[in-house]
Amino acid sequence: MSKMFRTDGIRGRANTAPITPDIMLLVGMAAGIHLSKGVPGGKVLIAKDTRQSGYMIESALTAGLTAVGLSPVLVGPLPTPAVSMLTRSMRAAFGIMITASHNPFHDNGIKLFGADGYKICKDDVNVIEKLIQSPLTEHLSCPSQLGRATRLEDARGRYVEWVKQSFPRDLRLDGLKIVVDCANGAGYRVAPEVLYELGAEVIAIGTTPNGININDGYGATCPQRLRSEVILNGADIGIALDGDGDRLIVSDENGGLVDGDQIMALIADRWHRDGRLKGNGIAATIMSNMGLERFLTGKEINLTRTPVGDSHVVEAMRRNNFNVGGEVSGHLIFGHSATTGDGLSAALHLLAELVREQRPASEMCQVFSPFPQVLHNLPFKGKSPLSNTKLKKQLSELEKTIGPSGRLLIRESGTEPLIRVMVEGDDIGAVNTYVRQATDLIAATRQA
Repeated sequence: MSKMFRTDGIRGRANTAPITPDIMLLVGMAAGIHLSKGVPGGKVLIAKDTRQSGYMIESALTAGLTAVGLSPVLVGPLPTPAVSMLTRSMRAAFGIMITASHNPFHDNGIKLFGADGYKICKDDVNVIEKLIQSPLTEHLSCPSQLGRATRLEDARGRYVEWVKQSFPRDLRLDGLKIVVDCANGAGYRVAPEVLYELGAEVIAIGTTPNGININDGYGATCPQRLRSEVILNGADIGIALDGDGDRLIVSDENGGLVDGDQIMALIADRWHRDGRLKGNGIAATIMSNMGLERFLTGKEINLTRTPVGDSHVVEAMRRNNFNVGGEVSGHLIFGHSATTGDGLSAALHLLAELVREQRPASEMCQVFSPFPQVLHNLPFKGKSPLSNTKLKKQLSELEKTIGPSGRLLIRESGTEPLIRVMVEGDDIGAVNTYVRQATDLIAATRQA
């Protein structure tokens, strides 16, 4: 069996290796053996998004966990950050989120969280991978020590009350009309509920999951419908989550999109002025726009760049004592209690500033002028073309041509068989030219 864990857990096409019942059973056993630290009867929190294949994976994981003496606590569809929170609050041995995030319904996977609510580290991943390859029968519990699965009926209510703490107690959303797009995913019940309870007039879309419509024309990766609904309903703002609720994209009242970089800039600047920004800096990935970096420099706020993935951002935040971090794609982490991206919590932080400022979202959320940036994805099969020595040299020469006024970033996706090409610079014409040159080089290598 080849290496399964990638940037953000295990992910692939449902009912195709490694997302098959037999492999998921082994994953449940291996993760249970290692992450439970040998505590008999330990609880393991399991949540999922709304994919039909979630039932299959949930059952397989449950079988594996109970076989090694652990007791899964099933909570049904909830956002990924709820798993992190509930794992900590219930003192579970670890937590599992069954999801493929923003991918189409036919994909699925799992994310693993330790007892501290943080995604497990590489060392844990390596141990679990080795255990999966080894004979696991020696770890099977005797009949009297088998685990027992239960359901937690009030899990949604617990998360709702917890995430509402992201919004200041002295403020309300009364008078605001908000469109919320839940991507027919994990946040389809909790997101509208939270906004309504805080006083908003809520127009909810993407709230009728049927197992196969998650992320299909709705959500953070398909914001066109959100923009249209905001304009059609005369809403003050629109917020879109992705399939597992850990990502946020915003539409202003005119249908203009607001990405993670702009939201980080807004919150960092406000908290800096209020004395609430910890570590005098923020963490963002290599994909964040150079315009964000220029804006922060002008405010004397430091920017620490990380590899792509919110786990890398969280690691940098912990290392530097930051309380603001995230990705341009909308994985945002605000506050010291946050252990992973939370789209709904991030939206509440933004909405609090909207209430305080009493200005239109279009004025408040365009904090800096971004550099022209073009991102292009190239699919590939088998071995990544980026391993080609000749191609590496060619791309290095191209990067030198771009010079210090721009950036060339080429990486293999951690979740899909794609090569991501990003070029950024002052001139959009030059940016497009460099994107074409880079993609032509990669395509030629891929076909060779």
